[in-house]
Amino acid sequence: MANSVNPVCVELKIPCKPEYVGVARLAILGVASRMKFSYDEVEDIRLAVGEACTTSVEWAERNARTESSIVLTSEVDADKLTLDIFDKAGPRKSGSSNGDAEQEPENLGALLITLLVDEVIVAPHDGGTHVRMVKYAGQR
Repeated sequence: MANSVNPVCVELKIPCKPEYVGVARLAILGVASRMKFSYDEVEDIRLAVGEACTTSVEWAERNARTESSIVLTSEVDADKLTLDIFDKAGPRKSGSSNGDAEQEPENLGALLITLLVDEVIVAPHDGGTHVRMVKYAGQR
């Protein structure tokens, strides 16, 4: 039975630079480890966050917005972990002219994320992108 207590929120703001993606991975490792996830599920969450942040960094580089930041918000509930990743890395427009849009790195990263978490939504937001990921605890 789900706990009716208010969820706990942990927020982290990092520079939109590759050397800080590991900080986000470590932070979410600490958060997810406190829930009813298996070791493999915690690793899946950590990898998904790393992919989402890496994609933000790549778009920031493409759009010359490397001075922007990434905000990772994790909402810890009794039965699920909701992760919101906001960046201001500019628009994400695939510039593939060879018809291989599915082979673009960001598309492969998005595919990986969908395999690692239970729900994922990616939407434009305030000069960047909002990625919402949900992983349910105790599902296996």
